[in-house]
Amino acid sequence: MNKSLIKWAAIGIMALLPHVLYAQIDVKLNALYAAVGVINPQVEFHLTDHSSTAVDLTFSPWKSVNGKHAQFGILQAEYRYYTRPASKGFYISGHLGSMMFDLTRPYFFQSGKFITFEEGFGRGFGVMIGVGVGYTYHFGKRWLFDAFFAFDRMWSWYNDYDSEGRINMYPGHQHEPKYPDPFNGSAEWLPSKIGFSIGYRIFPGKR
Repeated sequence: MNKSLIKWAAIGIMALLPHVLYAQIDVKLNALYAAVGVINPQVEFHLTDHSSTAVDLTFSPWKSVNGKHAQFGILQAEYRYYTRPASKGFYISGHLGSMMFDLTRPYFFQSGKFITFEEGFGRGFGVMIGVGVGYTYHFGKRWLFDAFFAFDRMWSWYNDYDSEGRINMYPGHQHEPKYPDPFNGSAEWLPSKIGFSIGYRIFPGKR
């Protein structure tokens, strides 16, 4: 790795560390995802009255749902800007993340339907970057609700399999290679975060 990159990363971490150590810290769980068996915890660090950073993990343990593969994991880092003081009310966010998946690919607004699925499935990994909006409501001394929605540009690299689990050696590359190659890639805009989380402030901070 480039030494200058390591140096600037270390400087950035050292600059943020005092803010994180004295930040208000909220832990949350996405109730909407939990209702369908998907785990989505988040930890949010409030740095100022109007800004915060957050890290969240989304994990689906389902190997198959109605014959469709639905196992994936997503790790995201997020920055939020709140329009009201004390990190309440509406906010806008920017985030980036990475993912791994064993997934039947969804298609939106095709064939007159909101969502349809491909016949086979893909296994691979990807990265994403996007923006979102949300609203946070605090009640009591430490409890809160957090409703949010985000849209991302996603880049994925994967192998395709048919419904019987046979790998597709000719997945339809944009530029076909000289020899059969099952490894393929795609890029698309997709919803990446949607939910309603219940949170608790575990550390009130010192700011």
